[in-house]
Amino acid sequence: MKIAFLSPAGAMHRYNGSFGKGLHYAPLTMTTLASLVPEEMEAEMKIYDETVEAIPLDLDADIVLITAITGTSTRAYRFADYFRSRGITVFLGGVQPTLDPAEAGKHCDALFTGVADYTFPQALKDYKAGKLQPVYRETCEISLAGRPIPRRDLLKPRAYITTNSVEAVRGCPLPCTFCAYPAAFGKTPVCRSVNDVIAEIEQLKGKYVLFPDVNLLADMDYAKQLFTAMIPLKKRWFGLTTSSVDFDKAFYKTLEKSGCKGILIGFESVNQAAQGYIKKGVNKTDDYETLVKRLHDSGILINGCFAFGGDDDGKDVFKRTVEEVQRLRIDLPRYSILTPFPNTELYRSLQEQGRIFEHEPAMYDVEHVVFQPKNMTADELYEGTEWAWRETYKTSNILKRINKLSALSYITNFAYQKYADKFIHFTKEVMCDNSDIPEVTP
Repeated sequence: MKIAFLSPAGAMHRYNGSFGKGLHYAPLTMTTLASLVPEEMEAEMKIYDETVEAIPLDLDADIVLITAITGTSTRAYRFADYFRSRGITVFLGGVQPTLDPAEAGKHCDALFTGVADYTFPQALKDYKAGKLQPVYRETCEISLAGRPIPRRDLLKPRAYITTNSVEAVRGCPLPCTFCAYPAAFGKTPVCRSVNDVIAEIEQLKGKYVLFPDVNLLADMDYAKQLFTAMIPLKKRWFGLTTSSVDFDKAFYKTLEKSGCKGILIGFESVNQAAQGYIKKGVNKTDDYETLVKRLHDSGILINGCFAFGGDDDGKDVFKRTVEEVQRLRIDLPRYSILTPFPNTELYRSLQEQGRIFEHEPAMYDVEHVVFQPKNMTADELYEGTEWAWRETYKTSNILKRINKLSALSYITNFAYQKYADKFIHFTKEVMCDNSDIPEVTP
């Protein structure tokens, strides 16, 4: 049996787009699913991640498994239709197929909703027995106990800044109105055994580890146990969390000792009122300065994320945010446009108000405007975001902002500088162009 795992990418994030190696870490979806293939299948497996390479149209496979988020769904479905036309069985899953299974089901032989930890291996057995079902819904309680090690050997290691991505916590309990993750997979965090995480990290080559979990500190007691257990490993790690890392001041020392070198924080806005609009009250803008200083004092770099376009944002938000980013010396700022993903609370609210004007999924990549803002035009929102990227990533501002000179700071900042320079080239025409894939009527 030959299985090809495909991860299509939007135009901006594709291998020939604006993201370079310095911003790419290895994703876990495909390597994890590959590890769940039953040994008795004796499967020959290949992974094609379109952020680092082209997906070949002439690939040789019995089954093609495609994962899709909202922004990549149109492209994913076009790949699916094409490979089905070649007589290849297509499995389709991910966030967007879970949010809109009716549409996704038109383009595949087997649809997976929710996570597929249990249903994917079962579907392979059904396929082999000639009993493949059209839909597989993950309905049982998810456990991360005894998970096999992801198949990193199937990746092209030199294509990523690191392939050492490790899952520790799945899920996030926060009520953020814009987040598609809980809308698709629920809000209950599931923690993997600390012993299992440590055992996996011990097998990894190199000194760097990245936790791509949406909120690594969703369970603070678990986080303390995990990071304490990491201290003897002498690794350097990076992860994602919220500004609530500031709630437990004694925790900073544990972070430092555990080898934490960088944290992505969803600051979202410099306006406190904007935090209420997206229901992210955990963020306290008055505390940002203290938080940043404590992290920097602990030798931890900050990847700070800000989203423009909320109902409390005026046209001055772009300049105010860039000034605050420079003042606080956020090591690696990232800007996005508030995006109402399907089936989220934000989507339902804006839809009821008749404010969503863009329905092409490719434009739902958090860098394009798909709804009418309250206090500015859609063009002003897009142009303000583009200005913030360019202004922040001027060489002079990079050098003023970097808190601690390091190879990693330089690599990531100048990688984002290239991203900022190319921002305006990704028009709707470019974003929606899938002409490199033969069109087939499903």
